[in-house]
Amino acid sequence: MKNLLSASALALIFMAAPANAETINVLVEGGGEMLQKAVAEKFTAETGIEVEFTVVPYQGVFDKFSAEIASGSSAFDVVTIDVVWNAKFAGHVEDLSPLFTDAVRKDLPPALLADAQVGGKMIGMPAWANSEIVFYRKDLFEKPEEQKAFREMYGYPLAPPKTWQQWRDMAKFFTRDTDGDGKTDFWGTDTIGTFSEEWMAHVLQAGSPGVILDKDGKVIIDNEAHKKALEFYIAPHCTDQSVPENVNEIGWGEAQNLFYQGRTAMMKFWAHAYKMTPADSKVSGKVGVAPMLAGDAGIAAIPGPWYNVVPSTSQHKDAAKKFIAFAIANNALGIEAPLGLAATNSAYRSYSGKPGYEHFAPLLETLSAPATQGRPMNEKYQEIVDEAVLPAVQQALTCKADVGEVLTDAKETIEDILN
Repeated sequence: MKNLLSASALALIFMAAPANAETINVLVEGGGEMLQKAVAEKFTAETGIEVEFTVVPYQGVFDKFSAEIASGSSAFDVVTIDVVWNAKFAGHVEDLSPLFTDAVRKDLPPALLADAQVGGKMIGMPAWANSEIVFYRKDLFEKPEEQKAFREMYGYPLAPPKTWQQWRDMAKFFTRDTDGDGKTDFWGTDTIGTFSEEWMAHVLQAGSPGVILDKDGKVIIDNEAHKKALEFYIAPHCTDQSVPENVNEIGWGEAQNLFYQGRTAMMKFWAHAYKMTPADSKVSGKVGVAPMLAGDAGIAAIPGPWYNVVPSTSQHKDAAKKFIAFAIANNALGIEAPLGLAATNSAYRSYSGKPGYEHFAPLLETLSAPATQGRPMNEKYQEIVDEAVLPAVQQALTCKADVGEVLTDAKETIEDILN
């Protein structure tokens, strides 16, 4: 409560002077409008400053903001950007350091604070954040006959997995032929082959000082932690056969559908999916959640925060900063939106114990874990992923390549991109 009051005091500082009737325009993708609509309405009611949203598809945020920068003028006063664009836009936005009071800093997970700082300035304020956590079939995990069979097979209790080994054991255990036709039709989990963030989370769990690059920009994709994590990542497919075979065709959507259709027992997935489980899905009412897996360095994940930034070309910078200060002070208002996400610790904790929000505790534990950190803050990050990182993961998932050689080749490609 103290943090909430302190954040509110911050907002009052920025609203102390009577505001002239004006309008600010916020560029955002669809889910982001829903998460900020309630706070915008309250902001207008208390300040008289109107908030209009320009809503575009995900890539449209990047494209429109880039076009505004190129033109030297802006129709937008606030842009809500994905963290992967922070480095790209850092030189074209206002420094929001004054908004990051001690109270605000203490109320944000460390990884979100770190990703806000680019080039010596705080380029944006977190609007909401997400991370992968563990989803599991509670009905199966709590079934006495499954518990008995698992203990007899592995020698320890069947419970939500915490470690890499437990994850592999439980994935193998639940993989089976349920209709007796001699073919596997139910798997312990999935392996995503079209995105690399899940593997990166395991890299941090293994104890790497960063993913792909270290804090000084040195390429470290071939270090021991990256190798160990990649060996673990491909093992369910290449060694255990506890995932569907078509791994390089499985992305976030496919993984989510497999779980909702009752075809997998576990998945590592973005926490917001818990609240959005379809009522008519085969797993409705049967889903349990736990923090992301832990390796030698403990629990870790790659967060997915979005940041409110103020373009340097905005014509209403003061009003825009008032809105951003107000938004972080009232961060919990977005939780009632369909995506149900926030950024501050206090916002998530304010829903602690409420039915339907059981995923908040594991989400907050994962976001705040010491080993959790963001992607490299490099303008060429997406190019690096597209041309080196993802191809390396997909090559490893063929089960025919040497993991060490794959990562060495990826390092050379990344160094060519950076140089």
